[in-house]
Amino acid sequence: MKNSNLKWRILIPMLALAFTGCVTDDDLVQLDPNNQTEATFWQNGDDAMRGINAVYSALLTDGTYMRCTPLLLDLKADDTRSNSPWAAMANTGRFNTPISDPAIYGWAFDCYYIGIFRANQVIAHVPDIEMDEALKNRILGQAYFMRGLYLFHAVNMFNSVPVPTDLTETRHPQRTPEEGWAQVIADFQMAADLLPASYVGTGGPDEGQKGRANKYAAIAYMGKAYLFNHDYTNAKAAFQQVIDSGNYALVANYRDNFTTNNELNSESIFEIEFSREAGGVALGWGGIPAADWGKTSARAITYAPRGFGWTDVQPTVTLFNEFHDELTVDGQVDPRLNATIFYNAPGITLYGQDFATRYASNPTDLNDLFTAKYQNSDGQFADEFDWRSGINERLMRYADVLMMYAECLNELGDTQGAYPYIQLVRSRVNLPDLATAHPNMTQAQMREQIGHERFLEFALEGHRFDDIRRWGWLNDPVKVAWLKTRDAEYNTFQNGREYFPIPQSEVDNNPGTQQNPTY
Repeated sequence: MKNSNLKWRILIPMLALAFTGCVTDDDLVQLDPNNQTEATFWQNGDDAMRGINAVYSALLTDGTYMRCTPLLLDLKADDTRSNSPWAAMANTGRFNTPISDPAIYGWAFDCYYIGIFRANQVIAHVPDIEMDEALKNRILGQAYFMRGLYLFHAVNMFNSVPVPTDLTETRHPQRTPEEGWAQVIADFQMAADLLPASYVGTGGPDEGQKGRANKYAAIAYMGKAYLFNHDYTNAKAAFQQVIDSGNYALVANYRDNFTTNNELNSESIFEIEFSREAGGVALGWGGIPAADWGKTSARAITYAPRGFGWTDVQPTVTLFNEFHDELTVDGQVDPRLNATIFYNAPGITLYGQDFATRYASNPTDLNDLFTAKYQNSDGQFADEFDWRSGINERLMRYADVLMMYAECLNELGDTQGAYPYIQLVRSRVNLPDLATAHPNMTQAQMREQIGHERFLEFALEGHRFDDIRRWGWLNDPVKVAWLKTRDAEYNTFQNGREYFPIPQSEVDNNPGTQQNPTY
């Protein structure tokens, strides 16, 4: 009996092998039913919504707007300075980013292309899904907008970069800046054609979701891309559409643009939503998202005043002084100063404490300048050391559209026509009528005035260095010398360092990639 059982135990496996002798390698590949793949995921409208939400989520990681991208945009400008003990951060402002260390700039580069890849998946797969056509168009429009936005950042900061627009190739060659900008503009145009003016009344799962990109966000960014390429005619036309839409207006309180109060307000054209309540409490440093990741920002702790955060980014004395160049119509200091900078003056409080009292024992801090924008400093929190700010990042404000439109008018020869649009921004903070204070400016004089106006309105918002570079100041020895008097970090500037290096991993893994000059 034992021998009989033994025979069958040997025979049955042998028979099984005989009947499966034609097994191929493909037969051995089994799909895990617990994990979806690109081939199994894109099935219905719910999948399409989850897909586009994943494109947005790349904005919340450390490389993008959780922390790194504001640093890359701010630190090279003359409104900021950094004495951070972290060399990667301090060197950014000194135009001395090393290729050997990808911290901050390399993390941002990676995250932009994660966002682009996710957008490309939506663009490739959603057209084949059977779903509500209006919702499909909105999802595709957002994917084009987001791809344009990520690519805008990549081209703007790194100059010659890959421009992947499909999923068929694993490697994408480096493109010229002109090719990169052309794709950015094409993406925003496609987005504008597909997106609604608002999400009120859509009747879909995106009903009333004001934080999603709409038609005018796409048009505004398309105008900005044209402006950065000195195509003032097309830029003017784009900004004119946003202004004529009547959908936007400046908020009465300038500071409402940088706190949790009045988020997604009438001035907001596009902003990134952060929240202390959404998601978990873990920080989204990077990599594959985890279920416990929160949706909070580390900007506040990074820029926070001494004793309330890391104080890695501070305003310059130049910025502080320029706020005093012109008083309001009732003889007061420009109110944007107190919304932008903490400093020693009567009535200045931070985190529920009087500034002078808080720093009384430290003369250096007592006479220093600290960042006020994007701080949870009204007393509801003791400090920023939990790394979890819920303040939305305002990427595009209506004030910016008004100022960029005025710039286009001036560059196209209509200097007088620029006055009213600049004055809309000035009037909010009660500054005198520019036409009376500085009447009949020449085009060159107006250029300088716009530089001053933008410096104060958008300080520490990531616009100033973009302005410096696109205006050609870094190619003008007189302007560079002037910038050195305003910000000592410009003493180490050299031509070519207006862009960040291409990360070494990209150079190594993408054949033919050329490093930016001077690196």
